Amino acid sequence: MTGEEGFRLRVLLPTEVLVDRPVAKLVAEGVDGWFGVLPRHADIATALAPGLLAYVEAGEGGRERAVAIDAGVLVKLGRDVRVSVRRAVAGGDLEDLRRVVDERFRRLDARERTARSALARLESGVVRRFLDLEMGGR
Repeated sequence: MTGEEGFRLRVLLPTEVLVDRPVAKLVAEGVDGWFGVLPRHADIATALAPGLLAYVEAGEGGRERAVAIDAGVLVKLGRDVRVSVRRAVAGGDLEDLRRVVDERFRRLDARERTARSALARLESGVVRRFLDLEMGGR
């Protein structure tokens, strides 16, 4: 691949490589908002929010493609961009992919937040009881 063609995008899942192709540009949603990546941009590493990863294939008449992704990490190093996520779905139209993100990835994150909150309440209750026992023993 020459410098004008773009960079190599790899979307990695725990059990497979979902996307491995040359692309001209990509747009993703980080935890701090949307951003774009072009071949000559500075190297970065950033956390990704559940959402869409959109890219344009390299070459003449490059087609726009999208992947619905779960939370993950994007690393750009030179002409190599790797996206590592727990779950992702490629293909389909944008409306279908948005629905996948909303129904599968964001809903699970809400459940995880609820579970973590419940666990934090349990932990703080245990700590309070230990403190009560310690104070009562003095």
